[in-house]
Amino acid sequence: MNPILIDFPNPSPLGKNVRTLLKAEDGKVLIRNFPDGETYLRVESQVEGREIIVYASLFQPNDWILNLLFLADALRNHGAKRVGLLATYLAYMRQDKVFHPGEALTSATFAKLLSSSFDYLVTVDPHLHRYHSLNEIYSIPALVVKAAPLISEWIHTHVKNPFIIGPDRESAQWVKEVAGNAPSIVLSKVRHKDGHVKITWLESMDIEGKTPVLVDDIISSGGTMLQAVEHLKEEGFPPPICIAIHPIFAENSYQRLLDAGVQKIATCNSIPHPSNQIDLAHVLVGALKIILE
Repeated sequence: MNPILIDFPNPSPLGKNVRTLLKAEDGKVLIRNFPDGETYLRVESQVEGREIIVYASLFQPNDWILNLLFLADALRNHGAKRVGLLATYLAYMRQDKVFHPGEALTSATFAKLLSSSFDYLVTVDPHLHRYHSLNEIYSIPALVVKAAPLISEWIHTHVKNPFIIGPDRESAQWVKEVAGNAPSIVLSKVRHKDGHVKITWLESMDIEGKTPVLVDDIISSGGTMLQAVEHLKEEGFPPPICIAIHPIFAENSYQRLLDAGVQKIATCNSIPHPSNQIDLAHVLVGALKIILE
């Protein structure tokens, strides 16, 4: 019997694509608020003995995370065989260390909440910095899907003579995976005593006649990417293409990048955004099939 996929909290293009490719049933959930603002939730699909996949990007989850936990518990209570979470963007990975006394280690707390409610997790390129693996904080099986092959394919299909650029040292891992046979380079940020940050090349390379492609895992405030764009301008290069796995685009950074004169912005659809051009559905379905089989 095919699994049931619940697209939560709202229907999404990626959720629909995954459901279609997986030949999953469309799970139905009714949610409304009581007069005091508390949630009423009812699972309308027959879930007893069924494999359930909850697709939830987890981008900006604060307004609905309780409802997600309520849903997982309701599915279990009504006899679901297994309840998995497909979270294309994994929230609360930023605070991975207690820097000051009294701080909450929110990455670990969030991991405990999800681990207590779901049987497994499938996610896309989580922002691992001080953690080497999600298994350090998640007690359920956590399968990580890599977007680099899809990004590499998109670049080599849509960009003539690309050379791949990482905007800072942290992006080096993505650059190596994405570049393939294309030339690549990583920029370095040097912070001076007066607080001024200057971007420089880590190495020299002949890139004449090629199209610069800036690649990073996340564009959030956009500061690093904007600095890299300005640096390329100063060096006399043509407008770059900017690519990211997770398009957060906080603080109007999407418009600021467009205003800076970039040629194009292309992102994966881990978070719904007008810049989405790289569909993750096929690789997500491949990962889910491994678990379901």
